Amino acid sequence: MEKLKGPREGCNRGTCGWRVLLLPQLNRQSLYVYGSEVAVEKECVRQLESGVFVIHPFSPMRSYYIMGMMAITFLNLIGIPMEIAFLDGSSGLAWESFNVFSDTLFLIDVVLNFRMGIITEDAEEAILDIKQIRVNYLRTWFIPDVIAAFPIGYILLFADLHYQNEDSPSKTNKMMRILMFVRILSLIRLARVSRLVRFFNEVEKVSNANLEVVRLFFRILSLFMMIFLLCHWNGCIQYFVPMLEEFPADCWVRKENLMNSTVIVKYSWGVFRALSQMIALSYGSMDAPTNYVEMWIVMVSMVSGCMMYTVLVANATAMIANLDPAAKEYKSKMSRLEHYMTFMKLPPELQLRISNYYQARYGGKWFDEKDVMDTVSSSLKEQILMVMCSRLLRKVPMFQNREENFINSMLLKLEYEVFQEGDVIVRQHVPGDRMFFIDHGQVLLETDSYERELCDGDYFGETCVLTKGKHLATVRALTDCQCFSLSWNNLQDVLGSFPEIRKDLEKSVLLIPDAGLL
Repeated sequence: MEKLKGPREGCNRGTCGWRVLLLPQLNRQSLYVYGSEVAVEKECVRQLESGVFVIHPFSPMRSYYIMGMMAITFLNLIGIPMEIAFLDGSSGLAWESFNVFSDTLFLIDVVLNFRMGIITEDAEEAILDIKQIRVNYLRTWFIPDVIAAFPIGYILLFADLHYQNEDSPSKTNKMMRILMFVRILSLIRLARVSRLVRFFNEVEKVSNANLEVVRLFFRILSLFMMIFLLCHWNGCIQYFVPMLEEFPADCWVRKENLMNSTVIVKYSWGVFRALSQMIALSYGSMDAPTNYVEMWIVMVSMVSGCMMYTVLVANATAMIANLDPAAKEYKSKMSRLEHYMTFMKLPPELQLRISNYYQARYGGKWFDEKDVMDTVSSSLKEQILMVMCSRLLRKVPMFQNREENFINSMLLKLEYEVFQEGDVIVRQHVPGDRMFFIDHGQVLLETDSYERELCDGDYFGETCVLTKGKHLATVRALTDCQCFSLSWNNLQDVLGSFPEIRKDLEKSVLLIPDAGLL
């Protein structure tokens, strides 16, 4: 059967270059949904065969588009309140151009959403049918998106051009009232904050980041961006409301002599008052509100500050709780272990050795190795053990030049063990039924007549695992040792499937002059 072609290979076979940007790419989310690279390639073929212009939710274009729209939306949510509150119709050509560009982009975004593929939580493939996409969008985000994309920038631009050509005072005053109304109406563009939240939720899906640290970074970034926007909007409102009242004599703007100050000074004072009220400090305004409008502004600021505290504390608590769960589980296990050792009145020296063993065995991170190995596939399990201890097994003469299936079967029977410095691993004249492979560490082999040190990659007990004879030497750990062991029972289970290798090993046992020697 012909091998399926990936997106780029399909492009080379006649697909236009820009079409490649619409096809799904390999990332964490696409592999989770489709299960394999082959399935992702099939999805590419399915989209190409549909013959319609649809942006796949896992495509590179979708990724770049989300990043760009997130940046544009954030700039809008910063600039729009600044323009409404402080610029007073003198925003300049650069800002007006950016407004027109943003409005155009958001209008295009509404159109593109009718061609944007959809992926749901429990879906096995993306929805690429134009009709289904249209119905879904009209039922969900179409109305909020249209409101947020209302082209206020065009209205302000045309009104500003018309205002500059008017010389009549009456028409000028009328135009000023219209401009004020339009500026208030432009507050609807702040509905774009919903777009920002949606973009943040989608950034993690289209990213190829597998690390928890990266995902945590995005969560923290989105949280602080929202808190910053809340403080920024509140500061702009502090100045905007007195401006609507044409700065009454008792308003805070006149009290601070800010009428002729620069935009930076006005904005700084507005944010300062907002933060003072949100965090319940009295520095923002020493006097009580002078009218009911200011009173409501202060109350709204205080309530928003309480909400900010709640959201910040809740998110911080959730992040801390989800941060490094393996280390938290280890500390919990160690706490229960300490209570047990205290209850059993174990000697302090023994308690210290037990604690040191857990540290050497788990390294401060609790995990259930058996559970991990049981949940992965047999192929992955073989690959894990191949990486960890294949080199150890192949150093033993009786396992050298054996077929691959036999070695893989042996790897599955190895057990991981940790010994502390000073531990006696095997004793002289004691029957043994296990063989040990030293992964990391150093041991001392002692008999009545000689001593020998073994280190990384060495092994001992190979004849005992064949004969279950007695050890003729004592092996003591000189350092913390990480070893793999092979028992006689496990060896016999493997040899049951390889009778020829069993015969070879039995012959080698007969040739050993003193069976049981380490």
